[in-house]
Amino acid sequence: MINNKILGLIGLAARARKICFGSDSVEEKTKKGKVKLIIIAENASERTKDKFKKIAIEKNIPIIIKGEIEVLSKAIGKSNKAILGIEDINLSNEIQKINNGGEVIG
Repeated sequence: MINNKILGLIGLAARARKICFGSDSVEEKTKKGKVKLIIIAENASERTKDKFKKIAIEKNIPIIIKGEIEVLSKAIGKSNKAILGIEDINLSNEIQKINNGGEVIG
């Protein structure tokens, strides 16, 4: 279950055009150093999760695996998006803070 505050911040990032979604787009922008946080739906394929866990470790980017594809997609006004990349550092920090149930780690 994903926190409504997190969904609100994801929606805000989408409206501010500080988000990328879909495997190819997130991978491309991650490699360019634009993505500050990766969010993957729990019901995404294992292959997708493994691929982005490796990329996140390589590029030292925080990763959250939470929520369902339908819920994440609805938050950004799209359909069938299993992976999101947050490109704004402040929104990224705020989402992590809420996800960790308190203060930002690291």
